Amino acid sequence: MIDLHCHILPNLDDGAKSIDEAIGLVALAVEQGVSRMVATPHIHLGIFNNNLQSINKAYDVLCEALALTSLDVQIRTAAEVRITPEIMLFIEQQQLPFLGRYQQKDVLLLELPSSHIPPGTDKLISWLLERNVLPMIAHPERNRELQSHPERINPFVRSGCLFQLTAASLIGDMGPGPQKLSEFFIKQKLYSIMASDCHSLNRRPPKLMQASNIVTELTSQEYAYALTTLVPDNISNALFAECGD
Repeated sequence: MIDLHCHILPNLDDGAKSIDEAIGLVALAVEQGVSRMVATPHIHLGIFNNNLQSINKAYDVLCEALALTSLDVQIRTAAEVRITPEIMLFIEQQQLPFLGRYQQKDVLLLELPSSHIPPGTDKLISWLLERNVLPMIAHPERNRELQSHPERINPFVRSGCLFQLTAASLIGDMGPGPQKLSEFFIKQKLYSIMASDCHSLNRRPPKLMQASNIVTELTSQEYAYALTTLVPDNISNALFAECGD
């Protein structure tokens, strides 16, 4: 499996707090059958002020530590970018890392606030698409406005956005609201990929295998494979190829 959303870089955000915890998260993922991971620390101006330089520095630290283990895994970096007006400036300055490429566009992992869909989000999506950037909406099932009004995701669907399901939402670890909406969206086959969005060993560990089994029960093994392997591979192939092994 391929995990395109995880917070394993140490001391960058609300994810891994030490190199030991980062290695532990990677080890758990590998135990579940994950062979590739894209670390996606938060970029949220004023809260998590990460940039290409801070991400690359933490990545180098993690790679050095992983080299001392026997873990068979490939890791690259991108980011989970909170939807704010600053995104446009960051894009123009080429300061945002992408998950890879899909449909001949660069894929950007975008995070909605948990409470609502910000006004103007549709205009931002259009602006990105015009610049050959394909938004992937992270864990839409966790957005409370969508939990109350699932149909409000339709403009994102019509625009061609991708959608990422968080495994813990489906399992129920994020509460009944995200679980119910994730099941609803899965049955519509709305999601493009599923990722762990793991943050810590105790509070939010990786659970891709468990969630994949639930997807199979709700739909089919083929869809579970598409969410965890086929589509993530298509998206991230360019990222792994250009970085080398």
